[in-house]
Amino acid sequence: MKRTQQPAGTDAEAALRASDADRDRIAEILREALAEGRLTAEEHSERLDAAYAARTVGELAPLVRDLPAHPADRTPRPEPAGYPPAAPAGEADTQNLVAVFGGSVRKGRWRVGRRTNAFACFGGIEIDLTEAVFEQREVVVNVVAVFGGVEIKVPENVTLRGTGSGVFGGFDVRTHESTDPDAPVVVVSGVALFGGVEAKPRRGKRLRAWTRGQLDG
Repeated sequence: MKRTQQPAGTDAEAALRASDADRDRIAEILREALAEGRLTAEEHSERLDAAYAARTVGELAPLVRDLPAHPADRTPRPEPAGYPPAAPAGEADTQNLVAVFGGSVRKGRWRVGRRTNAFACFGGIEIDLTEAVFEQREVVVNVVAVFGGVEIKVPENVTLRGTGSGVFGGFDVRTHESTDPDAPVVVVSGVALFGGVEAKPRRGKRLRAWTRGQLDG
């Protein structure tokens, strides 16, 4: 029996570590599939969680194998009303919050980048998104809490999902799906090591500002 020869480099490529840009590209394909009705809300949620938890390129590929090519290879579809065109992953803003034997707070009226990294070591971080301006459809908050704590608050009309884990600590994300299909999505990922991470919607707080123009106005 003749064996089918696999393309050279296939296994090596699948074993490559996935980058944030790789995960963002998969998330964009999944978002398009949800908007076009190819995926249900539950399927989209499950695959999105798996995408942000993936460690290798090989783990990402099956998530979009039954979906059309990358949106960048097709005629672009306009963003939902209220959002500017999505910036390429490499140009997206990344914000860093660090608390070591101290505290760090981000709240009030501020622009949320595509990715926010929070590191708390024997300290505490508060990230309050209830009055923030969302300029991207999907926002990732990556948290590492080591003998420290991170608290994240989001508006009650925003979708909230979590992919983190606790190791001798707690990683509590109160998953919430917005009734508005165009609402921003906040994905909280990371790890709590002898520490705690909590993310939840804040009752009575609803998202108002979505674009740069609304912020400046």
